[in-house]
Amino acid sequence: MLHGWGMNAAVWDACPPQCWQGLTQHPIELPGHGHRRSSPPPNSLWGWAETCLEATPEGALWLGWSLGGLVALAAALSAPARIAGLILLTATPRFVRAADWTPAMPEPTLEQFHTELLADPAGTLSRFLALQVRGSETARENLRTLRLGLASRPRPDPAALALGLDLLRNEDVRGRLPDIRCPTLWLFGSRDTLVPPAVAERIELLMPGAVTRVVQGAAHAPHLSHPSETGAAIRSFLNAMRVRS
Repeated sequence: MLHGWGMNAAVWDACPPQCWQGLTQHPIELPGHGHRRSSPPPNSLWGWAETCLEATPEGALWLGWSLGGLVALAAALSAPARIAGLILLTATPRFVRAADWTPAMPEPTLEQFHTELLADPAGTLSRFLALQVRGSETARENLRTLRLGLASRPRPDPAALALGLDLLRNEDVRGRLPDIRCPTLWLFGSRDTLVPPAVAERIELLMPGAVTRVVQGAAHAPHLSHPSETGAAIRSFLNAMRVRS
């Protein structure tokens, strides 16, 4: 279980147990986040994936939220034999907009976060949390949950935050998606302003074997705002995996 940018593994504590269908949970913190300190943090997506692979049991089902989903994709490409399947929660193979990739964040938005991060790391992180829940039916409650989780562990390393923003801005693994052969579920929120639900249509073209689902009424954190719907989608995916195996 890999959290998103600026967060830590405490974000999973607020999810009802039914989300994970009785599976044994292995929350992994991204480099420089929470209790996971490395000096300096790896400076590439593949380096981040490698540090997570080192902390993860073989044959695990990987769940990655947002930036954690991008890291999970890199792990699946780097070590396919070690990963049983992927659940990508409001993740995308490319976070910034391009001429051929319009359902994404405008690059100036990330540039602004980068600039503000240097002057005010805590304030920038707080604004990013608010952006994640914008549009959700339970935005205020979800924002409180994210803030409590963030405050429960050491603040992320500013260098890791800057590197994470670099990954969100620069990485593009769209061309590698057909190389991922393990069962894959993509979950999106219908009101997500960071990863628009229209990404689902692109994923269906790039990964015809993948499963995509859009959680209605959810923003960027459907596991917090809509745990029942999120859990049902995961349960359906797991059942299909068992049938195939």
